[in-house]
Amino acid sequence: MKLHLLGINGPFPESGGAASGYLVSCKDTLLQMDFGTGILARLTSLTPPELLDAVLLSHWHFDHTSDLLPLIYRLQAVGKALDLYAPEDPSSAILKIVRDSGCFRFHPVAAGDTFSVGSIRVQTVPARHPIPTVGYRLEGDGRTIGYTGDTNTVPHLSDYYAGCDLLLADGLFPESVWTEDKPHLSAALSAKLAREAGVGQLVITHLNPIYDPALLLREARKEFPAALLAAAGSVL
Repeated sequence: MKLHLLGINGPFPESGGAASGYLVSCKDTLLQMDFGTGILARLTSLTPPELLDAVLLSHWHFDHTSDLLPLIYRLQAVGKALDLYAPEDPSSAILKIVRDSGCFRFHPVAAGDTFSVGSIRVQTVPARHPIPTVGYRLEGDGRTIGYTGDTNTVPHLSDYYAGCDLLLADGLFPESVWTEDKPHLSAALSAKLAREAGVGQLVITHLNPIYDPALLLREARKEFPAALLAAAGSVL
């Protein structure tokens, strides 16, 4: 499996950057996880978006979904509909537009669901965020990728990501800013999650441009010395 980091910021992109969006390829299968601001152009540089086997959304906040809107125009132009897996969220204006567009086959998911898309087996994982949210565990070709989506602490969360070859984890806050009622983990807590889950590699993502990345990395490496910060454009 390959993981393409198309956009790694949240809740807004840095200059020249993009919000959440990650392309996973495994054999002949292409999955797009999240579709935030700036993702459509970056995805199109790698593959025609209509060739995706599915889109997986962690939740419906704008920084994870906004580029679905211009994607509708492209899908209408080529006469293609895509499978889209995401939590049900009646409060989401974008979900209503997506449903009304006729360009997506919407499959509601909740934590604990399992399904397959091509050669990738998908398991949905609990997450804690202000709106319905899930993480994902992807298995294919003998490898496993975990993606936390946006989350703060969840009891026994490490069990769901145990043994992943790679964990892509929300680590937005420095320790001085994080509290239990925040909508995201700190970089240190994402590293603690990786250590407890026994993952092979940790990549911290959903990086807010206002926080010093060097500080986040220092704090994370106290818990998981091999921690990395996500870098847009990299392939793992």
